[in-house]
This record gives sequence, C-alpha cells and structure tokens, in this order.
Amino acid sequence: MSTCVLQIHSNDNVSVALKSLKPGTEISPGIQCRSAIAQRHKVVTKFIPKNGPVVMYGVTVGRSLKDLRIGDRLNSDDLVHDSSPYSLNDTPALTPWTAPDVSQWADTTFSGYHRSDGQVGTANHWIVLPMVFCENRNIDVLRRAFEDELGYSQHSAYRHQVASLVKSHLKGNLNSVHEISTMKSERVFKNIDGIHFLTHQLGCGGTREDAKSLCGLLAGYLNHPNVFGGTILSLGCENAEITLLMEELHQRNPNFDKPLYVFRQQSFPSADRLITQAINDTFAGLKEANKCHRLPSPLSQLTIGLECGGSDGFSGISANPAIGHTTDLIVALGGRAILGEFPELCGQEQSLIDRCLDQTTAHRFVELMERYASVAHAVGSGFEMNPSPGNIIDGLLTGAMKSAGAARKGGTSPITNVIDYPEYATSSGLNLLCTPGGDVESTTAIAGAGAQIILFSTGMGTPTGNPIAQVIKISSNSSLAQRLTDLIDYNAGAIIDGQKTVESAGEQLFDLMIDVANGNYIPVSTRLGQNDFIPWKRGPSL
Repeated sequence: MSTCVLQIHSNDNVSVALKSLKPGTEISPGIQCRSAIAQRHKVVTKFIPKNGPVVMYGVTVGRSLKDLRIGDRLNSDDLVHDSSPYSLNDTPALTPWTAPDVSQWADTTFSGYHRSDGQVGTANHWIVLPMVFCENRNIDVLRRAFEDELGYSQHSAYRHQVASLVKSHLKGNLNSVHEISTMKSERVFKNIDGIHFLTHQLGCGGTREDAKSLCGLLAGYLNHPNVFGGTILSLGCENAEITLLMEELHQRNPNFDKPLYVFRQQSFPSADRLITQAINDTFAGLKEANKCHRLPSPLSQLTIGLECGGSDGFSGISANPAIGHTTDLIVALGGRAILGEFPELCGQEQSLIDRCLDQTTAHRFVELMERYASVAHAVGSGFEMNPSPGNIIDGLLTGAMKSAGAARKGGTSPITNVIDYPEYATSSGLNLLCTPGGDVESTTAIAGAGAQIILFSTGMGTPTGNPIAQVIKISSNSSLAQRLTDLIDYNAGAIIDGQKTVESAGEQLFDLMIDVANGNYIPVSTRLGQNDFIPWKRGPSL
C-alpha cells in the first residue's frame, strides 16, 4: 500500500487514513483533506447527504446525521449505527468457492498427541476444575501445591524478587531490588505442557440453564484434544451436578475414556483429606500423561479458533483478512475453523447467509443472531453498543463498521455448520459459534468447542490467553508490535506498511501456526501464563 488512504470497496464513500493527514493533504487527484485526520480514521470521499448511508467494505456501516462533504473527517458524532438488511432465500444458491492453492502443504504434517477418540492435540495438558465456585479455594490450594514443585510456574522470578526484598528488609537495607532471578524450575514431567487450575463464579444459584451451560463448557474442556485428563472438585449439593457433567461429556463423545478423578467434598471428613487425596490421584494421572509422545498427523486434524480484541481502524484491513486467508488455507486442507463473536457479525448477516452450505444452516444462523439481539434489546442494549471506547478512539465508530472488519477473520469459504454455546464443533470447514463479543468469554467458548489453536488479532494490545488452547497474537499495526513486544507473535502491520500482501501474511501466519502445533514455537500468551477462563453466563454480554 503506497497511498495515504485506502478505499476498501469500490462502492465505499469513506476511506481509511493509512497515516495521519494534515489539512490540505491531497488524498486523490483533486480531493484534499478539509481537516486533520488521524491514522486509522476515515475520510469522506463521496458526498453523503443527511440521513444517507455511510458505506465501508461495500456495506452500510452507519447513517449520517448531517451533510458530509468530500474531504471531511468522519467523527463519531457525524453518524449513528445502521446496517444492511438481510433476508433468507427459500432456495439459496451457494456460490462455488475457489479455494486457495495449498499444494505446497499437501504433504505437510504436524507432530501431535493422538487421543483414543481420533482427536489430535497440539499440546498435552492436565486440568483441575471446580463444579461450583465454593471449591475455588481448594482449587487454589492445589495450584499452589503443584505449580512450583512441578516447574510450571511462569512467575517464579517474581517470587525470587519478593524473597530478595524480604531478605534486604530484614538486613535493614531500604533499597529496592532491581535484579531478579530468571532461573526457572526444571519441569518434572517433560511431556506435559501444563497443569491448569480453572476457577469460575458459577455452578450454583442462577438458573438450571446456567448450570447446564457450565457443564457443557467444562465437558468441552475435558474432551478437548489438548487435554489428557482432569481432576474435578465438587461440593456435592450444587446445581452443576457431576451427573449433568457426565451427560454433557457423553453427548460430545459417547466413547469418552480419559482419566477423570472426581472428589465430592461433602463425602470427606475434612478439606485436608480431600486435598490430600486429590494431590495423590492427580500426581498418578500426571505420570500417565507424561507417557504420551508426539506422532505425525495430517493438517486436517487441526481446528483453529478466530478471535479479535482491542481492535483498531487497521484490524479489518490487515490482521483480520490475513487470519481469513489462513482460515481458507486450513479449510482447503480439510481442517476446521470456528468463528464466534455474534455481536460482531451485525451487518454482515447477508454475506454469511449467502455462504451457508444449506438452508438449514442459514436458518440456524439467523435464529441465533435474532435471539441474541432480542435478549440485548430486552435490557435496553443492542449490538450497536458493541464498540468499546478504545475501539471508537481508534476509528471504529459504529458496531456495523467494527463487524465489517471483524467478519473478515472467517475468510471466504462456505459455512458448513452453525452451533450454539457451549456446543462442540465436529464439522470440517468453517463453523459459526454463538459467543459474546467479549474477548475472554469468547476465547473461553471457542476453546471449549475444540479449537487447539486460536488466532487472535489486536490493534491496541490485549493481554489474554487460554489454559488449553494456544493463542497466537497478531498485531494489526507495526507500532503496536514494536511497542509491546511481549504481547505479539506476528505483525500483520507489514500489510499497512506495504511490505506484505494479505495473502503472503496469511501464508506466513499459517506456517507459524504449524510451528505452534509441532511445539516448536511457544506463543507469548503461553510464556506469560495468560490462562484466562471466563464462562459465559447466557445474557446480553456484547
């Protein structure tokens, strides 16, 4: 990209400023900026009358509140949310998909952990989880008992820093300690990538549907190919009963046979006895998990999740379309992709309907979108309220504008299935999963649907990850990648800088994903211990 603005679609009446523009800057022959326009923001390139549609990506992303002249900067008070209408055709005709050339990866495999049900993990984890928030304290006791001794703590350097400060204090030295030890404890189990302790605030109270959704999500984590087995703590009287968890597990996998150790606190004479037994049994399970070794597997065994967070005005033209090309590559090779964040598909309904494999799939998508929207409207909200203050500051002025860029993570392939939270993805190809737009809730759900690796785009920097799915962070701009080096794995900002095309970036990202699947590259979110887990309590979370 060599120009100072980008018109994404020929029908657009606004363009994106690729760099900050001064008043009078010529953006095309005979067209000048009427005011200063910050990088990532929008400049009007065709006259837009009051109440006229503001068009980006070839679709309506807002409606003007006043006449907007050519060269004007588009501001948040110039428009309101509006989006293109959609309809369900009785006999949808799916446009033939031209898949990208994947011949260079035709014989490529990745080395993963083969499970008895045919799934293949890109990592090997043990998880410890509570059925109810009452057990969070016991989960934390187990975490503190296991992580340091087994060599899985990512924060041992900080413990050494505090120990040094204490030692200095006792000696009467008031100076701060700036040098901290970077020595890490040696891992006891070389073939286990981590033991993770999940906590949450659900399981009792709320509705029975809340309990069922929680059990479904936990079942997805236990069934996940990156998980060898699990330890489960139950109080014994919660709504999220063990029997309900087992029902959800066997719905996802009738032949589920992973080792599970279940401890009901009300069956033990003391918390000490419960924790002691849980430690003994979990350690025995870890010894079994450590016997696993990586073996070759076709790329068709990969399931990738698609997520964005802290989006900016470049996300929709760099990181997200690069992820979209990676998505098309994995689909063309017979793999699976999961696109969530339904509030961030607002305004893109028609294009997604037109890509659905059949009418049943299209109707399912519309049903879930409209049900979700109605819940939001019932509490005085709506999809139009999705953009955060940070999104707006960085150029994403309406929900539809944000959605038009966010949807590009899904590439161009047919949509083979639409599933509701917390269902598990089983269809190859592109799956739509109903999740909220919140980064961690959505990432938690996508991992629970079976994604081994999640491609996460960000324009402002989002410090989040997942306990069991490897989260690869993709920057939409080079400034972020250079400023927050400890958060970013791949810089798609090179597209904005004119150094890469969307296709070349997507191919590089695809190769990075294979390195992650092989265990040859550890994403920064994993190295930082960003093991975020927030179940979605069904409601109007945008």
